[in-house]
Amino acid sequence: MTEDEQLRQEAYEQIEKNKNLVDQDPYRLTYHIMPPVGLLNDPNGFIQVNGVFHLYYQWMPFKTDHGAKFWGHYSSEDLVNWRHESIALTPSEWYEKNGCYSGSAIEYKGKIYAFYTGNVKDEQGNRETYQCLAISEDGIHFNKKGPLIYLPEGFTAHFRDPKVWKQEETYFMVIGAQTKDLKGAIALYQSKDLLNWTYRGILVGGGKGELQEFGYMFECPDLFHLDGKDILVFSPQGLETQGMKYQNVYQAGYVIGDFDPKTGEYRHQEFEELDRGFDFYAPQTTIDSKGRRLLFGWMSVPDQHEQDHPTIEYKWIHNMTLPRELKLVSGKVYQVPVDELDQLRCSEVVSHTVKLTKESQELNGIHGKAVELNIQDIEIAEGWMEISISDGGRIIYSADEKVISFERKSYVDGMTEKRQCILSGLKNLRIFIDTSSVEIFINDGLETFTSRIYPSPKNDKITFGASKDASFTALKWDLNVKNVNI
Repeated sequence: MTEDEQLRQEAYEQIEKNKNLVDQDPYRLTYHIMPPVGLLNDPNGFIQVNGVFHLYYQWMPFKTDHGAKFWGHYSSEDLVNWRHESIALTPSEWYEKNGCYSGSAIEYKGKIYAFYTGNVKDEQGNRETYQCLAISEDGIHFNKKGPLIYLPEGFTAHFRDPKVWKQEETYFMVIGAQTKDLKGAIALYQSKDLLNWTYRGILVGGGKGELQEFGYMFECPDLFHLDGKDILVFSPQGLETQGMKYQNVYQAGYVIGDFDPKTGEYRHQEFEELDRGFDFYAPQTTIDSKGRRLLFGWMSVPDQHEQDHPTIEYKWIHNMTLPRELKLVSGKVYQVPVDELDQLRCSEVVSHTVKLTKESQELNGIHGKAVELNIQDIEIAEGWMEISISDGGRIIYSADEKVISFERKSYVDGMTEKRQCILSGLKNLRIFIDTSSVEIFINDGLETFTSRIYPSPKNDKITFGASKDASFTALKWDLNVKNVNI
């Protein structure tokens, strides 16, 4: 038996061994992508080929902690019903023995070319890094080609997460990096054939330009064209908290600019966080057959109390966000749930027109553990209004302070914690609640808050309140998916 075959067999044994325990978890999600066992993190190789979406993911099947990662694999034809496929990559070769780390995929001559980082550590913990290629004809079985890019001068071995795209007749790759003087950077490569790559230099960071002093590591870069501009999404580590900004241990966000493929230069504006919640990191995008720019994110943050999640006792941890479409509106990236998510609705709509005056109330038929809420035509001139999701979380908008907040009960110590951002006015909310997660889309996607929550398992109340006068229309659907097949 080869090392690859052995690792696959051991991973599948872990799924079978722990299936009953995993399924008993009251915090298991209803319509989000989760690991069948163990730990899930970054989305990898997100691509649509021949009408099928492939979402690979960082997976540690043997424990609920990080380690020598596999590439797990889900596929879907509609972004709603997902099939758990066989393992895509195992850390079976010398150049990846400590993990097939994150990467991306591109279609070339009808095949999927998956680029990823091979992680290697010696007995002293010294790291080596290789940018590797694996090729698949069906999106399921991969033939590894080994390392294509070795560590260039000027960088530490924290050099990973290749994202590849084609522009005109040239292929480009961005890689998350750390310079020898411990500054976050993104390296740029180019190729004519996806096999032979030339280093072009540092795209952003590394002690130069707008991002010269912006943390000690940039992870998961993604550069793409959107509505006339070039958007660079990445996840910086090492930012200091600034008021309401940068509240999580690490961030995920973007800059808007213009990339010149001939010179390799990228001029851009200031960094903006993509999500204001507790749990959003390492997003990756693709373009689909409809021309939409779609995004998945990891619904967690590394090194942020991961081992305190209550799901660990059931042998699994973490999940993906819902798929989102990105749009550029008035110089800001908006995120909206993809239209296909309407297929999750499995009940007739419950609708209420509501006026609140210094009161809090439940609305008949609006409750549940897996629901979509659309709160429309909001009018609040002063004071605050709130929406409480059982005892797990609370959305509060202050018309006086022009601030929207999400509060939750910490799963670490039970204390109330919050995330906030400035919001000049509240027009609408679209809220997806799923057992132990909440995704809040504000003002048609202008802002989002993504968070794990752990309410009392039997509490499915949803309560609305206002300190003065507030009015709105509330729409609610129960949500379900019959085929997140794990």
